[in-house]
Amino acid sequence: MKEIFKKNYKFIISLILILVVLSIKFPYYIDAPGGITDMSDKIEISGYKSTGSFNLAYVKEYRATIPTLIISLFNKDWNVMKQEDIMLDTEDYDSYETRDKVLMDESISNAIYVAYTKANKKIEVLSNKLFVTYITENADTDLIVGDEVISINNKLVNSKEDITNIVDKSSIGNKLNIKVKNNKKEYDRYAYIIKEDNSKKIGILISNVKQYQTYPKVNVLIDENESGPSGGLITALSIYDSLIKEDITKGLTIVGTGTIDLDGNIGSIGGVEYKLKSAVKKNADLFIVPNDENYKEALKIKKENNYNIEILGVSTFDEVIDYLDGKN
Repeated sequence: MKEIFKKNYKFIISLILILVVLSIKFPYYIDAPGGITDMSDKIEISGYKSTGSFNLAYVKEYRATIPTLIISLFNKDWNVMKQEDIMLDTEDYDSYETRDKVLMDESISNAIYVAYTKANKKIEVLSNKLFVTYITENADTDLIVGDEVISINNKLVNSKEDITNIVDKSSIGNKLNIKVKNNKKEYDRYAYIIKEDNSKKIGILISNVKQYQTYPKVNVLIDENESGPSGGLITALSIYDSLIKEDITKGLTIVGTGTIDLDGNIGSIGGVEYKLKSAVKKNADLFIVPNDENYKEALKIKKENNYNIEILGVSTFDEVIDYLDGKN
């Protein structure tokens, strides 16, 4: 080995340097069409089968390196974005990833609840966890994204409303002692009451992730690289479709995207362009999208590219069901 290295050391060193340079990550990200995933492959449940399918559209995101930036120059579907375009002001990459993971868990939790309640199936809350998902620039706190809030001033908190009530009863400048759990360890943290948007706050956003006991039992499989809340709507639809006798897919390949809350309201998402392109590439029949700027963008892209796909803009879970019920 020594002899080989002596004879080829210049080449070996040059190769190492090239590999190091090519792996340098820049403060940019590249978004690209990812594809679609049949949710029946990700949801384990004993229920009814459908002739069609509900599919989740996803976006591929790459960290910018020299090779990926070069590829983006020749691929019109790859879009280079600045770090500040995808991250919130106070985030670094780790907190951005953590936030997206928690939001995905909350979205799945909401989807399960909506599907079971709409299908009139039994569902019971087993646990209710509150996670910090964002900290504002004005916040005076040592909380970090991903903290699970256990108690405030020795009072257990079980809902966002519990936190709001404690803050409302406090005065500007008061210090709240907050017990949290992070990576299975407990920590004592603090947050001061501040005035923000003419109201008392502690400068954080909270996500509520619930665990349920359901009848029949359901399990949603999550890949390591998956994150974000945009799969909520399609997850809810796929579970609901398995719980009821009627086949609401009507044999269609349905692709969709959108967040969902506990009341079945559908929220905006990012990456509509890439998700629509993925749906068209897979010859989907219907693309479901939140009925706001997302819907307008989807219609614009469809027109510009002369796509042969039906686009449905919705604001609630019930609107989707009503629409599919009316399909022949």
